Amino acid sequence: MAETGTRSERVERLLAYVVRTPAGVLLLDTGMGDAGSETEAWYRPQRIPIEQALHGVGLTADDVDVVVNCHLHFDHVGANPLFARRPILAQRTELATARSTPDYTVPHLVDFAGATYELLDGEHEIAEGVAVIPTPGHVDGHQSVVLRCDDGTVILAGQTHETAAQWAADRTSPWLPRLLAMDPRRVLFAHDATVWTPPQGEGGVCTVEEWT
Repeated sequence: MAETGTRSERVERLLAYVVRTPAGVLLLDTGMGDAGSETEAWYRPQRIPIEQALHGVGLTADDVDVVVNCHLHFDHVGANPLFARRPILAQRTELATARSTPDYTVPHLVDFAGATYELLDGEHEIAEGVAVIPTPGHVDGHQSVVLRCDDGTVILAGQTHETAAQWAADRTSPWLPRLLAMDPRRVLFAHDATVWTPPQGEGGVCTVEEWT
């Protein structure tokens, strides 16, 4: 198949993450949106509603203080409208691309009543130990969340890479040395449940919840 690089279909995870931070509850991505019957038939998604997922970790949508989208493709912004009037952090260039490029995303999941974007032009510190770092590649406006922990760093890398193996093999991304210099103990991805850890390393202590 064209998207798998093989002649076979595959089941692909789509993960979002919620983190309790000094700035409040942060949500990275909000799940897969409905892009219409043709797309639904192609992907055949099996969704866990975000309200159900949050309930599973003792939270509700009202508890979320800030949303960060790694980028604005429809499979990462599906429940954004539930977070109207909450800050949604996106790179300025990413929002401009989403608004100006046909078929880039699902427009009503990006621009909806109460949408409150905090537009970034590069790196941004949300709170002490919590930062957004541009990680272009999949799209120019892609960004990741970096969480400083007592024993190292947890990186929510979104779709910088499709798999943890691709991250481990990467030698070309210009932003990678900066992230590696932050001593990452764990790197988590949007489309792979495998967690990258450094050789012989141990996981960090940040409280990060995930769901599909």
